[in-house]
Amino acid sequence: MSVVLEARNRGGIPLSVILGEILPAALAVMLLASVGIVHVTSRVLVVAQGYELSRLDTQSTELMRDNDRLKLELATLKGPSKLESVARTRLGMVTPSPSQVFHVTK
Repeated sequence: MSVVLEARNRGGIPLSVILGEILPAALAVMLLASVGIVHVTSRVLVVAQGYELSRLDTQSTELMRDNDRLKLELATLKGPSKLESVARTRLGMVTPSPSQVFHVTK
């Protein structure tokens, strides 16, 4: 600002020229720079969200694969042959003899 005042005092650029021509140009440059910064910032945010979406999509696919695997494992563990095998080996159960079976009537 002091440079402008010194130029004005020496008979240089009048203040009306500075305010009339240079100030609008400076404001236009600042406006364009602001628009550019906003545009670049929005593009960076869009790219970051794209990466996040891709990561979440991959995670979703992995979780669905794990869920399918667990459903298959559950179905296998609920099967009669697996239940009988666990009952005999881990729990020590045996098939009851006919004398151990009681028939209940109403």
